[in-house]
Amino acid sequence: MTTLLVRIRPPGIGSDAGAGRDSPGPGLDLEAFGVASGLHPDLVRRLVALGLLDTEPDASGRYVLAARAVARAGRIERLRHDLGITYTATGVVLDLLDRIDELERLLRARPARGEAHRPPVS
Repeated sequence: MTTLLVRIRPPGIGSDAGAGRDSPGPGLDLEAFGVASGLHPDLVRRLVALGLLDTEPDASGRYVLAARAVARAGRIERLRHDLGITYTATGVVLDLLDRIDELERLLRARPARGEAHRPPVS
């Protein structure tokens, strides 16, 4: 059995905590992200350079990626391998998939047809 150890940045270090924006949560350095996602660190750097993965500097100035970006990296690789989509085109596809997810979320939040609309209780 293999154990995976990942360095996670503590909340508040290098994040926008208190800046009025949503904090991406704990982050992984490039090497740890590569291990967690199964991608070579050079490929992670390429995906960052293409704008497919977002990074931010931590307190020491090293770039970190949000832990939730591991799922995005997996989606990128599935699009590349399963559908043959280039990394450049993947950005457009991911934007469309994110938009579809958002619209589906909004549809689920709407009351069903014929159902009485109740304003939120304040």
